Formats: sequence, structure tokens, C-alpha cells
Amino acid sequence: MSNLIRMSRRSLLSTGAKAFALTAAAGIAPQFIRPGRAYAADALAEGMIGGPTGFAGAERYQYGAETPEGRAIEAIKALKGAGKAPDKIVLGLSDGSIGQLTQPFPAGAPSIKELWEKETGITLDIVGVPNGQEFTKTMQDISTKGGAFDIYAVEWNRLGDLAETGGIIPLDDFVSAHKPEWDDPERGYVNGAKGVSLLNQYRGSTYGVSLDGDFQTWNYRTDLFNDEKEKKAFADQHGYELAAPRTWKQLDEVAAFFHRPDQGLFGCTDLRNQGWGYTNWYQRYVSMGSPNQFLFGDDGKPLINSEAGFQATQEYVDSLSYHSPDAISWGWPEQYGNFASAGAAMTCAFSNLPKFLDNKANEGSKVTGKIGSMLPPGREIDGQLVRRSVLWLNLSASVSSQSKHPEACYLLLQWLGSSRIYSWMTANPGGYFDPFQLSNFADPLVRETYHDYHMDVVRDTVARTVPTINYPGATAFHNALDENLVAALTKAKTPEEAMADTEKQWTRIARRIGEDKLISAVKANKEAWPTVLDSVTG
Repeated sequence: MSNLIRMSRRSLLSTGAKAFALTAAAGIAPQFIRPGRAYAADALAEGMIGGPTGFAGAERYQYGAETPEGRAIEAIKALKGAGKAPDKIVLGLSDGSIGQLTQPFPAGAPSIKELWEKETGITLDIVGVPNGQEFTKTMQDISTKGGAFDIYAVEWNRLGDLAETGGIIPLDDFVSAHKPEWDDPERGYVNGAKGVSLLNQYRGSTYGVSLDGDFQTWNYRTDLFNDEKEKKAFADQHGYELAAPRTWKQLDEVAAFFHRPDQGLFGCTDLRNQGWGYTNWYQRYVSMGSPNQFLFGDDGKPLINSEAGFQATQEYVDSLSYHSPDAISWGWPEQYGNFASAGAAMTCAFSNLPKFLDNKANEGSKVTGKIGSMLPPGREIDGQLVRRSVLWLNLSASVSSQSKHPEACYLLLQWLGSSRIYSWMTANPGGYFDPFQLSNFADPLVRETYHDYHMDVVRDTVARTVPTINYPGATAFHNALDENLVAALTKAKTPEEAMADTEKQWTRIARRIGEDKLISAVKANKEAWPTVLDSVTG
């Protein structure tokens, strides 16, 4: 993906949308009425050994010794006692995410960084990495053996490429020793072990700890969908009730119904630009089979040069009819800006869209109080509804093989990525780490920030999410798909030609990276694919 596209995701605070984002983020912290025991400075709730203090509700983020956070802190202290802990850990982190570690939240709380340093005595040195250059900077450090970072934070689907370089280490032994409980059925990742495989693993081994939740989520305008005149007109035209679409056919019909460019309204604005649009093609393609239409067979052969690939691509191209005339060049800022100005009936975006746009503090938004969330559209197959979303970007942190203290680095990541600390961190509007754990979706601070109506839908969307390609050659595979989809959108190629050419390029990439390695990765990757199916009528 290009740096331009990557920047449109992570650098909102440093782009032309800066004022908009700051306005949106302001004032969204909830006010808790019931004071807790841990409200007073440095007062921990009974039985707790650590965690934040100084604000009402702080006890929710505190932890005992037999929790993942507590075990991490106790293990760090043991390393220090044995003279095996560093004085500091250097974390390379995308500029757009640093605030969630360095800015205190809510009022009266310490920052994540302050709490870690207070409890461990180890300085957390956060080095900002320019947005869009995370992978490049990481590869430079690995190839030159620069040793500038102890921990890299890079897009999750780069784990395969990084692991194969030897630049990051497998974390399995540390996971076994310190028990992060990522698959805990009440607090852990959605889909349990499948969720862990999706976010943290490559070829069956743990190489990363997820620090993000970039699951693509669908939103719509409740003011339009609940308007009686619109409902009657739609029912008269289509013979069924206007509602959040459950199938791709319904989405196309609803989007076409609302598409009124002469009135400044587009039917749907799920993106079509290079570097992003293919994630929306993914959703159409992978829902063509039950429980999933896979990209590769178990033999490593591409499956996209097929009727499923042709149809998904044709639908993708046809949907331009209800998008902006400039859809092929739109990125994330244009999409969010348009939706904020009430310029679209529906869209698919990161899960933070309601956090920023359905916000009374954001005086520039015309859709505050007018946003709803829905599960992804799907297809009726064998009497059931296959609905699938996709994971895109999503920062994952890995331990550098050049670090002299890998266990201490892992323990920091276990602490950061465990349910109590991560819930507290993701509620903070100072960055772009979004919720993805069961505990996050149940947390009142997170739910206030992201909205009640949205959190349950995001949780259920995560359960229906497939991974993008996350094995060696991920960038090359996606670039090939991306270029051919753009060629189809611009009518330079037919859908059939686009898929045939993608297959040829994917086959060459597979030979270059090693077909045996690809087959192993594809089979392991299938462990992360969802099996959730929905009722056609429910």
C-alpha cells in the first residue's frame, strides 16, 4: 500500500483534518457518578497490586497478582531483582497513536507511560515513527542491524514478512510462562483461539501482540432510514421495508435509492481508492462461499480467477454508480468529511467513525445523533446468511531480535495488551487504538467514547471478520490485486481479465517466496477465518 494511503489513516491529527479531529475528540470522556474506592490518589481497591488511580471507576483497570497484567508486573520485578531487566525499553510507535500512552485520561488519571514507569522503574522511551513508514523503518533497523528499537509496532499483516527475516522473535515461550489469557471467554479476544490466531500469530507461532482494532464496520444514517416518506417511497419501489441492508443485493438497492448527487447525497461511500478499496472487494468476495470463499486453496493455488472472483469484481465496479464521481481518489479524510457533512446514506469505515462524528463536541458534524451501526451485508447460501467483514492495517507490536532484554519487552506488551490496561487505553481519545477485546466492548468508559449502539455491532462484526493476506509477500499480493481492481474500475480491464491477471501475478509471487512456505502459511491462516453464520430471516 502506498504511504499516501497509510498516512490518510494514521495522520489525521497532522493533516488538513487536524482541527476537525481535535474538535471531535474533545469532551467525549464520560462522567461517572458513583465514586470508587480507587478515586483518591494512590488508593488501590482491596486485593489489587497495581493499576491506575485518581479517578472514579479506576478500580476497573486495576489488577491482582493472578491476572495477566499482575503477572507481567511481578515478573518484571523479579527480572529487576535478578539484575536482568533494562533501564529502558525503546518502543517505535506510529505518531498517530502515541497520545494514548502519553496523555492522562480521564481527568485525574496518570498516563499509561507514567503508570508503567512508576510500577516497574523502567523508562518507556517512545520513539515516534512517521505515519506510513512503520514497516520501512522497521526493515531498515533489521537490515542494517541498527538496534534502534526493542519493540516494533507495524501493521499486523506484516508479521509473516518480519518473521521470515528473523528480525522479530517468536514469543511462544514467554506466552507459555506468563499466561496472557488472550483467549479468556469473558475478557479476551472475540472468537477466542481463532481471534488470537487472527491477530497475534503466523504459521501457528505467536510473533505479535495486537494493540489495535481496525475492523471495518458499517454505518448508516438513522434520520434517512427512519423518515416515513423515505420508508414509503422505498417500499413502493422495492416491495420490502427500508432497513439496514442484510444482503449485498439489498445494500445495492438501498444505496441506489438514496443516491441523489444533485442534492449532495451519495448512496454509499465504502472506499474504492488504491491502497484501501480492495478491503471492500474482499467483503464481497469472501462471502461468496459458506462459511467462507477463500483466496487460496490448500495447495497454494489462487482461487480468485473464478466465478466468485468475477462476480465480486463486477459488483465492485457496478457499485461506483452510487458513489462520488471522485470515488477512485477518495481516502479516509474525504470519506469522514463527507459523512460528517451528511453527504452519504451509508459507509464502511474504521470503528472510530461514531466516536468522532456522533459527538456533540464536534460542532462541524451534521450527523450527531443520526448514526446507526449494522453488521456487514452478506449472501444467502444453503439457507443461511454469510456476512463477512475484513481487518485492515491494525498495529501489532513485536519484539526485535536485536533487543538485549526480550522477556522484559514481551512483559511490557502483555501488560499493554491485556484486557484491563487495554480497555483503559482504547477509551482514551488521544490516538487510534480501537477496541477489539470482549472486555473493551463491556467497559463503560469505552462504551461512552464509542457509543452503546455501536459497540455491540463492532463486537459482532469482529466475530465475522476475515484476515487480509498476512503471510510472506503480503504487500506484493495486495499490490497485484489492488492494481487489477483499479484497472477494472477504470474499465481498462474486464472483471474476468482483472482476476486472470491477478492470478498470474500471485502465482509468480508464490514461486518467488517459496510455494511450500506459502502452503504452510495458508493452512495456518485458515485457523483465523470465522465460521459464524446467520439466519436469513433473523
